[in-house]
Amino acid sequence: MHTPEQSQLGKASAYADQYDPALLFPLPREPKRQEIGIHGSVPFLGADLWTAFELSWLNPRGKPQVAIAHITVPCESTHIVESKSFKLYLNSFNNTRFEHADAVRDRLRSDVSAAIWHGEPVRSSAGVRLLTPPLFECEPVRELEGLSIDRLDVECTRYQPAPDLLTAALDEKPVTEILTSDLLKSNCLVTGQPDWGSVQVSYTGPQIDQAGLLQYIVSFRNHNEFHEQCVERIYMDIWARCRPARLSVYARYTRRGGLDINPWRTSHPQLPPANVRTARQ
Repeated sequence: MHTPEQSQLGKASAYADQYDPALLFPLPREPKRQEIGIHGSVPFLGADLWTAFELSWLNPRGKPQVAIAHITVPCESTHIVESKSFKLYLNSFNNTRFEHADAVRDRLRSDVSAAIWHGEPVRSSAGVRLLTPPLFECEPVRELEGLSIDRLDVECTRYQPAPDLLTAALDEKPVTEILTSDLLKSNCLVTGQPDWGSVQVSYTGPQIDQAGLLQYIVSFRNHNEFHEQCVERIYMDIWARCRPARLSVYARYTRRGGLDINPWRTSHPQLPPANVRTARQ
């Protein structure tokens, strides 16, 4: 089994300049999901929305081409791709010739799909969309929609996930709210490097205590876990302790190495959020 410690994280790496799909390092989702009580089928829908800002290749005449890639990884996949390995994989395109951008897109889709279903038949492919330079000006910057709970003047003393901070008015009339915070921070599971993010909680159900939710989000500050795992932990804790009828949790993390990872989990079928970066991204 691949483990984070076996990946290229925190290690000196040779950068391949010719296309090499073997650089992708899949990590199983299951061990971390078992930690939060998920066994077997996942109790949510969703995806991990990646943005790759450093993608380049050569056209048939050797002229460099550049693009931004939006990659959608379905949450039901058995594996994630470790982010540094993804960066090394993208670098392997740098001196490789492709007929056109569509060929690059198709190669990305095929390789990432194989990695996230590592050793199993591909049941749902990764989505890949390439934006070439004429489309760069169409890329918006927008903050997460919702009421910011960062306005609250709360005391924060806990910096490891503390789900007991979450409460809701279980005996009152349900509400529908979208709450946001820019104070999410966790650390890389292997290197301990900080991961900075913003989080959006959309729900219908007993009204969640906003002060407690903010303290809970802050409690991830010294927690070591990958982006996808943090969002699933947040989702499961809110679902268990606040008992919403409907819930979506969406986080946008700042980029590292030209990549940002933005996990989204939801209790009900809906279109995924637009992969639109925030100002910090």
